[in-house]
Amino acid sequence: MTASGTAWWTRIGPRVRDAAFLLAALPFAFASSGRLPMIGVAVGLVAVGSLWWRRHYPLAVLAVCTVAAIVTDIPVAMAIALFTVAVRRRDLVLAGATATTTAAFAFLNTARVDNPFAVGLAIAVLEAGFCVATGAYIGARQDLVASLQERARRAEAERELRSEQARLGERARIAREMHDVVAHKVSLIALHAGALEVGGTDDPERVRASAAVITATARQALDDLREVLGVLRSGPTTADGSDLAPQPGTDDIARLVAASREAGIDIRLDVDVDGTLPDIVSRTAYRVVQEGLTNVHKHGGGAATVVTLSGDAARGLAVSVANRRPAGAASRLPGSGSGLVGIAERVALIGGTVEAGPTEDGGWRLAAWLPFTSP
Repeated sequence: MTASGTAWWTRIGPRVRDAAFLLAALPFAFASSGRLPMIGVAVGLVAVGSLWWRRHYPLAVLAVCTVAAIVTDIPVAMAIALFTVAVRRRDLVLAGATATTTAAFAFLNTARVDNPFAVGLAIAVLEAGFCVATGAYIGARQDLVASLQERARRAEAERELRSEQARLGERARIAREMHDVVAHKVSLIALHAGALEVGGTDDPERVRASAAVITATARQALDDLREVLGVLRSGPTTADGSDLAPQPGTDDIARLVAASREAGIDIRLDVDVDGTLPDIVSRTAYRVVQEGLTNVHKHGGGAATVVTLSGDAARGLAVSVANRRPAGAASRLPGSGSGLVGIAERVALIGGTVEAGPTEDGGWRLAAWLPFTSP
């Protein structure tokens, strides 16, 4: 059955079954064996007609059908009503309804039929028990199907939520990687261009050297950007983006410092690390230094800077980038603050902490503490 056919049957199926029960019980309404057949037929028709509302008022319909069964000696409508109550209820109400209808069945099997009381009661128990057992089974199955359908709906909603969260996480990862890879080199380009702007064109050799550095740095930025986008397109990434290229570490920090020194910044690197860092910790330390130097390029105005890495397995790894009060005008590159947010996320991911703020001498300091072991 197609989806539209299933929806159509779900909508009209209950009423079709109600009509089927009503038509099945209708012939018995004319088979009254009471002393007043016409009254018995009328009562039987009322009982059969009440079955149309058995879903909405099962107990009231059962009461009407039980009275009708006593009057007409025909318990068919009462059996259908008891079956309906068993479908809807499986509690003390059903127990009371079962006891009442069992008594009615027993009355019909003994008072109106020449049976010993024990035989009539046994038959009554079987009749009521069959109706209750069948209805309870169908009701339990309906409850199970409804529960499974609700569970499937919840699972589908949770899947959609996880998918949306994954999309948002992937967007954040792309933005963070592109910022980390490109922003530092763009800041170096801006620093060299600013030096050309200030120094003028009196020294052709200096102009050619600066232009060469700008060209090489721009090409590196484009290459890094292509690598990042290529890896992002090739498949899913890990939660911290550890499978994205390039993957530098603390051994590459000296290269970062050298590039900033070539751009004219008075920068010193102090490294006192005892032990081997896990890849994720080494990579995070590199990103901290990279972000700190990027901010020096953008906002430090060429101020003297100290990059420090120290620690061991007992103390953890301390990383800091501190610059003095800016000696000149800062770069005109805009700052969004997203770099510090990304660094805070990276560091928190491995259980570290980050602090960033002005120093007493008017400079700025970015500091992070990283555990010496990966989480």
